[in-house]
Amino acid sequence: MLKSVEDITTTKKRIRIEIPSDIIEREIGSSFEKLKNSVKIPGFRPGKAPVALLEKRFGKEVEAEVLEKLVPEHVGYALREAALNPVTMPALDEKFEFRRNSPLNLSFTLEVLPDIGNLQYENLTVKDIPFAVEDSDVDDMLKRLQNQKAVFEVADKIIEMDDFVSFDYADGEILVGEPVPSLKEIISKLGNEILPPDLIEKAVGKKKGDIIEFTTQFDETFKQKELVGKTANIKLTINEIKKKTLPAIDDEFAKDLGLENMSGLREKLQEKLLEAKKQHIQRLQKAEIINKLIESHTFDVPESLINKELESLMMEKSIAESKEDSVPTTSITDILETATEGKKKEEGADDPEAKMKHQAMRNVQASVIINIIGKKEGITVSENEVNERVSVLAKKLSATPEAVKSFYTYKEGSLDGLKHSIYEEKVMELLLSKAAIETKEN
Repeated sequence: MLKSVEDITTTKKRIRIEIPSDIIEREIGSSFEKLKNSVKIPGFRPGKAPVALLEKRFGKEVEAEVLEKLVPEHVGYALREAALNPVTMPALDEKFEFRRNSPLNLSFTLEVLPDIGNLQYENLTVKDIPFAVEDSDVDDMLKRLQNQKAVFEVADKIIEMDDFVSFDYADGEILVGEPVPSLKEIISKLGNEILPPDLIEKAVGKKKGDIIEFTTQFDETFKQKELVGKTANIKLTINEIKKKTLPAIDDEFAKDLGLENMSGLREKLQEKLLEAKKQHIQRLQKAEIINKLIESHTFDVPESLINKELESLMMEKSIAESKEDSVPTTSITDILETATEGKKKEEGADDPEAKMKHQAMRNVQASVIINIIGKKEGITVSENEVNERVSVLAKKLSATPEAVKSFYTYKEGSLDGLKHSIYEEKVMELLLSKAAIETKEN
């Protein structure tokens, strides 16, 4: 039974519970009865061994098993009685000594979701942002598609900006720092990582066999540690030149993309661009809603959730920097990042660590609010919705649904993260549907 709840902070509680001795003794007695019928004691027929003998031989084991069962049960009863929503497992404050025929008193500390109180989320005003797709937008999309369909063919020619050029290591020396004996091997393995961004500009006007020379510095972010702190002069030989050829934008181009003619292709692109702009506007409106909810409701959030979100943001940053593949999703992080577009830097934005912690705090605040609203509105995510989302992601990534599921299972241990992402999206859609769109006339 629950004895007391102590507020350590608004999100950290200490609960004290008591398990009555009669409940413990009844459970121990039941365990011994089961044990009596299952163990073989020399000199006694099955089920006839005296309980005193069983207690002498198995007493400590039985007591431990009973406590392992009863303690979590009664902690759960206490949490429900106190109407607490834990975000961490209850941690036992101190060791305890169990005595037979005595009640067991225990004290636990845990973090819980904050109580926001009267959460107002209906009829929030959001700006109406008119949008349209111009012919120039369609033309730009056609040019991008044209570039995607470009072919590169080996050519004996002078290099131009749009050409694809490959290089071989010719020579190199360390100008600042200790010499590196394996410089050629390291540079060859690094490939494009060693190339300066303006290399193609340096190569324009040259031909196969010519030498290109550049100087580069290796700072502490460079992954080849033997080069960190050194400055090197690198020489590369132009090995091969491939000329870029663009397909004509005509009916054949449209047919290659699955449409009958250019008119049909332009119409299809206009539809896609309209949908993309509509989704972008909705992201801005959702960002406006969630920002208003955060700013109008002051509450603390559990430190453990902030730390967990901070770890997640750091991992995402690391993946982005290493350019590893990831499964695209629309998360609260994305929405809140959208909210800061075009705004001034917030306090601490010049400090990357402080900025990331601030972002983690807002993400958790948004998640807490969304979970409360979703629970109140009875939002759920079905297995079919999860499977549909997996199919969409599989199509985008040109992968099988099984591969997408395996990715989530490997990355997060289950599909719960994807399910929660869908849950948050559904709540945000609900909030947008309940918002009041503010037009310029208003």
